[in-house]
Amino acid sequence: MEPISLSPHTIDALVARLGRWSAGRGPLYLLLAARLRRLIDEGALPPGAALPPDRRLAAALAVGRTTVVAAYDTLRQEGRLVRRQGSGTRVARAALAPERPRVTETSNPLFLHLLESPDDVILLSCAAPSQPPPELAEAYNSLVLPDADLGYHPAGLGALRAAVAARYEARGVPTGPERILVTTGAQQGLSLLTRLLLAPGDGVLVEAPTYPGALDLFREAAAVPLPVAVGPDGVDVAEAVRVMERHRPALAYVVPRFQNPTGTVLPPLAARRLVEAANALGVPLVDDEVLADLAFDADATTTPAGVPSSGVPSAAYGEVISVGSLSKVVWGGLRIGWVRGPAPLIARLARLKALHDLGSDLPSQLVAIRLLDDFAPVLAARTAAVRAGHDHLRAELARRLPSWSCAPTTGGQTLWVRLPHGDGVSFAQLALRHGVAVLPGATADALGGSLRHLRLHFLAPPEVLTEAVRRLAAAWAEYAPGPDPERASLHAIVV
Repeated sequence: MEPISLSPHTIDALVARLGRWSAGRGPLYLLLAARLRRLIDEGALPPGAALPPDRRLAAALAVGRTTVVAAYDTLRQEGRLVRRQGSGTRVARAALAPERPRVTETSNPLFLHLLESPDDVILLSCAAPSQPPPELAEAYNSLVLPDADLGYHPAGLGALRAAVAARYEARGVPTGPERILVTTGAQQGLSLLTRLLLAPGDGVLVEAPTYPGALDLFREAAAVPLPVAVGPDGVDVAEAVRVMERHRPALAYVVPRFQNPTGTVLPPLAARRLVEAANALGVPLVDDEVLADLAFDADATTTPAGVPSSGVPSAAYGEVISVGSLSKVVWGGLRIGWVRGPAPLIARLARLKALHDLGSDLPSQLVAIRLLDDFAPVLAARTAAVRAGHDHLRAELARRLPSWSCAPTTGGQTLWVRLPHGDGVSFAQLALRHGVAVLPGATADALGGSLRHLRLHFLAPPEVLTEAVRRLAAAWAEYAPGPDPERASLHAIVV
């Protein structure tokens, strides 16, 4: 196996896979050695893989160089690492059994934080409501299961497909139930579309930054990201059109309304131009509208003509594949999502979904039907809560971390924060040791940018957000003061 090439992305991926390595008791070097040992033994770091130099990994982990050196030496003494002057540090060839086919696993902190054991860490990295509304419990309490039903509905329960289709009809987007596939959350919808539409080496247009869970799926498919920068008004549509004309990607993925992670909104005329160009060039355009309903101003969800404007699909100017979900409005644990698209595409996706799970959970689908029957109160309560959380988090950041900058948003669930110096990956490591998990901007940016950014969600209760910012401020006070000690020492010697 060829050694893993060293690059900033490789270091960031390793740091992400280390997870909450510093949680626990004992010296930091032993905690770091223990997590590296686990990655080696599990095969995540294969034989011959090159590890980052001491200084570079120490900077990424926000620790002293001696911590990394001691951890490496511990594993060298165990025979798991080989360290040679001039050739760096590598995983020992004998550290694993003979090579076997490898399966792609996520190194995304967005997901890895969910896999760690519960502790005192406040999760500002994964954004989803943690408190289900009372309507959800009421719907489950009144649930009546069908008497004669096998329970397997790969395309989704007919009544739920009709209910979701009715939401699009109300927005002026003609949609029948045959154009709706019910999925186990929006993530499964994106996964199915990726499996169906992308082959290794295919190009996929993505925003930079974008939802990192989608980037993981595209990487797993061995697709080639074609990133287009996001500005104050959403994705650069002119550049996106040029990319589509030049590369004819197999898929284009956008989050036009309350973009994840920046919170920007694509203006209607720009959205129309994007859809028309994609349709003219034959590029399937996927609109991730999971956050589209979370507008702080209720009037912002409709146009003057009264037709809701969330998302970009419109029969007036072309076809779009939409991915939606109830998890951001109702509760993260309600794993009900959907894909809207042409009926032939939906039929193919249903056959693919049947291969994987035979259909989403039936009781949850029945509950979703009940909720959608009277959805306005649920949505109103959630949007009021996210707006209050947005205002509270921005106020706390302004009070305790005034050097950080973040523009207000008009909806969604996250703030896109820019640090005055340093980088998000190394600061996220220090924040973890202070009890807060945040998402580094580099994780979401296929352009390799957003290094000084963090994504913070504002869905937690006010007291939790206040405590989270207090911990972040303590981490920043430790991270920010003065220049790097090693660099300062070198400067003193030179002078």
